[in-house]
Amino acid sequence: MRQTPRTYQTAADRWAGIGPYYAMFPVWFADAVVREFTASGDVDLDPFAGRGTSIFSASVQGRVEVGIELNPVGWVYARTKLNPASREAVEDRIYELGTRTERYRHADDELLEFFKLCFAPSVRRFLLAAREHLDWRRNKTDRTTMALLLVHLHGKRTDSLSNQMRQTKSMSPDYAIRWWQQRRMSPPSIDPVSFLMRKLDWRYARGVPETARNHVYLEDSVTRLPQLVARARSGEAPRASLLFTSPPYFHLTNYHYDQWLRLWLLGGSPSAARVGGRHRGKFEGRVAYRALLARVFGAAAHMMKRNGVVYVRTDRRAFTYRTTVEVLGGTFPHKELLRRARPVQGPTQTQLFGNGISYLGEVDLILLP
Repeated sequence: MRQTPRTYQTAADRWAGIGPYYAMFPVWFADAVVREFTASGDVDLDPFAGRGTSIFSASVQGRVEVGIELNPVGWVYARTKLNPASREAVEDRIYELGTRTERYRHADDELLEFFKLCFAPSVRRFLLAAREHLDWRRNKTDRTTMALLLVHLHGKRTDSLSNQMRQTKSMSPDYAIRWWQQRRMSPPSIDPVSFLMRKLDWRYARGVPETARNHVYLEDSVTRLPQLVARARSGEAPRASLLFTSPPYFHLTNYHYDQWLRLWLLGGSPSAARVGGRHRGKFEGRVAYRALLARVFGAAAHMMKRNGVVYVRTDRRAFTYRTTVEVLGGTFPHKELLRRARPVQGPTQTQLFGNGISYLGEVDLILLP
């Protein structure tokens, strides 16, 4: 598979990359896998959908896509780029939020120190208005508006609403406060309405993408997949030709901690403290990690066509790799397993958070009928 440069001359190119997110497939890679292993009208399944790169790639190529994602940040990105609201509707919503900001002066005063060093007052009040009024779960316009806010919530000062931060991963509040104070950095003065309008100019310049039928669920695959299996068995839903996904890696990164600031904007806690709960922490228990893969891949197998292909990208560190191979082999015993090494060529989960062995990278596990 060769990387094809993106020219951003099509709506699909402009929307494909929406949403900074660790562990995301490169768009060109997802495009190539979908082309190689499916035909138009086939069903693709991704039970660990992330920001929806595989879903989007399949949908713009005429495949029917089914995705499941537990993290609401990734889900908002995926649902938005698959079915964005019109530019006019989003513009109206942004202007409306701008008229509400002065009502949040008192709430702004009560924010933690981090927020006051991260965002200018005008931005903080706009974010508070968006946090309260955007019904991103049920309303397409609100979800599209929220997705664009999440994309530009933090990052470089020249391209985001925040003080200097990394774009893909939220910074620890204590670390960020020390960083900004030591360098005497103040949040940039920004009019959020004007800022977002400029971003809309670029995003909508080629229109919106044409996508095939797709379903993206904001749920846990452990509970959603059995329901989808029941529909497939009853003939209410077609079976998948391709299972294309990348599960979380063992003991590598915490999805709440990485996205805590964006999760706050979605209505979550203003804290970066790691959270537990099933499938929400750092996947540190070996037994629980194996059980997660076994339950998800086991259920997915019942949604697959007999001649379906399984394509899984995973970590090459010993436990994650060995466990994934063993679970896949036990779940699909009659399929041939191929391995494609993926040396590190850019920021990956393994390189950024793993054991520092930069040459390892990741590996693709392909099971063929």
